[in-house]
Amino acid sequence: MASTYNYLGIEKMATGENAGTWGTKTNTNLDIIQQAASGYHSQSLNLVAAGANTTALAITDGDSTSVTDALTNAARNTVIELTGTITGNKIATFPTDTEGLKVVFNNTSGAYTVQLKGASDSGSGTTFSTTDKGKKLIYMSGTDLVEGPSGTVTASSTTTFTNKTFTAPKYADDGFTADASGNENLVWGTTSNAVNEFKMKNAATTNGPILSVQGGDANVPMNLTTKGTGDVFINPPSTGSLVVNGNSTQAGKIKLYNDTDAGTYFASFQPGTLTEDTAYILPTADAGTSGDALTSNASGTLSWTTMSGGVSWQAVETGATMTAVAGNGYFINTTSNACTATLPAGTIGDEVNFIDYAGTFDSNNLTVAANGSEKIHGSTDDLTVAVERAGFALVFTDTTQGWLLKDK
Repeated sequence: MASTYNYLGIEKMATGENAGTWGTKTNTNLDIIQQAASGYHSQSLNLVAAGANTTALAITDGDSTSVTDALTNAARNTVIELTGTITGNKIATFPTDTEGLKVVFNNTSGAYTVQLKGASDSGSGTTFSTTDKGKKLIYMSGTDLVEGPSGTVTASSTTTFTNKTFTAPKYADDGFTADASGNENLVWGTTSNAVNEFKMKNAATTNGPILSVQGGDANVPMNLTTKGTGDVFINPPSTGSLVVNGNSTQAGKIKLYNDTDAGTYFASFQPGTLTEDTAYILPTADAGTSGDALTSNASGTLSWTTMSGGVSWQAVETGATMTAVAGNGYFINTTSNACTATLPAGTIGDEVNFIDYAGTFDSNNLTVAANGSEKIHGSTDDLTVAVERAGFALVFTDTTQGWLLKDK
């Protein structure tokens, strides 16, 4: 009766056929079992040829004439490292009837894909991308090859990781590790990509993923600290916003702290009790004049405005005529002669002030004349001031009343 072999190539002994060879065959079978349980094999993908082609990862039966082959066949091993500088997309196939878990390392060089599949696979197996030089946990079902977990941890209930290292696959070079203070950290190692990412995904809801900090303390802060001197960026979607929510005890608040060398004081910003939504739009540049104020157009667009206010008093005026300027105040000295002051063209709110400097308006009068056809107290007549020590202000209203006395 002839011998038979299982899918690992282990020979099943038949009566009489293997007389005198039982010891050799048994040792070979034990070596095959060791390979299947913990074996490692390095397999070049360029053995067939350069360029795009298929490498069949073999398992041969462990008979006495193929002992060497049986101990070096790639597909029998638990860990398989794919090597070689490849110049085309490669396919590595596992023999039909192969079963079990295997870890495959893609240590090839070259920006080409490497596909893993069963020799008679009904699907496409799994593929390393052109830039993926990592590891895959795979399972052969006898015909089809499927990929194991490659970056997602799932659990039917809450799962806690305490100082654990992920190895197949690795989620971080050091997994969750404790620092010198006993704080646990998720550490990323150096990768071929310029950016290490931590992604959170959930079902399609309007709330999106939530990252929260919970603990037994009444106040548990969340700290985001970067190394070096770089900026910290928050990038919302194209139409999104950075939202600072309020709660039942206070509105949303932003705090900006001192340089730590200058103390621990801060400036904070938060809204009062709002009655409408308002989006403020900042000016496109700094103020053009020192002392300008930031004003709104009632639609949230802010701009710099030079504020007028107060009276700019001028040097004593002694001439027989002078022209006033809105916003100015004048000390009028009529000791030697009377004075006629002509008002400027008026704009609502313009103001001009006059004071009898020497107490001589009673002997040498001050005459105030309007500009062009404008009026004073609703009349086109000039205003004559003949009261000693008089002081007064005129404010422009409109074309009907013109300039009116501010105080009476």
